[in-house]
Amino acid sequence: MEEIYRQNARIVYHYLYALCKDKELAEDLTQDTFLRAFQAIDNFDGSCKLSTWLCQIGKHLLYQAWEKQKREIPTDWDNPPPNETPAAHRDSAGEAIAKVELAEILEELNSLPPAMREVICLRAINGLSYREIGQMLGKSENWARINFYRGKELLLKKHC
Repeated sequence: MEEIYRQNARIVYHYLYALCKDKELAEDLTQDTFLRAFQAIDNFDGSCKLSTWLCQIGKHLLYQAWEKQKREIPTDWDNPPPNETPAAHRDSAGEAIAKVELAEILEELNSLPPAMREVICLRAINGLSYREIGQMLGKSENWARINFYRGKELLLKKHC
């Protein structure tokens, strides 16, 4: 169980953080996700990756938390994830440019429809396959592929 946590906690955390933009909430929900998963591990049928199943659990817990808080799902990207470029490749000027570019891209990403934005995050940030994204969102693999492509095209048009 500890190995499962080590292999997947970062993926679940980044996914939840991309959805809620709240570090503390994402951390709490990541812990709750693994607790819930360990309690229901017998329900995992292997039809998707374990990380996909865990992200689904996390997403449902997030929606439940929002429901409890009677809070609207946020659509802004005021708190982007930290730059995760290795320290050896960072310099102050390069880091500043990267932050500005990231802020611009996140602002443009925010203008996309929520489903398209979620597909792009799952693919680009978490590295999920189109099949896994489709399963996670209750859609087809082709739907995920098309939404990623269209979102990417919209972002390229806005960025150029």
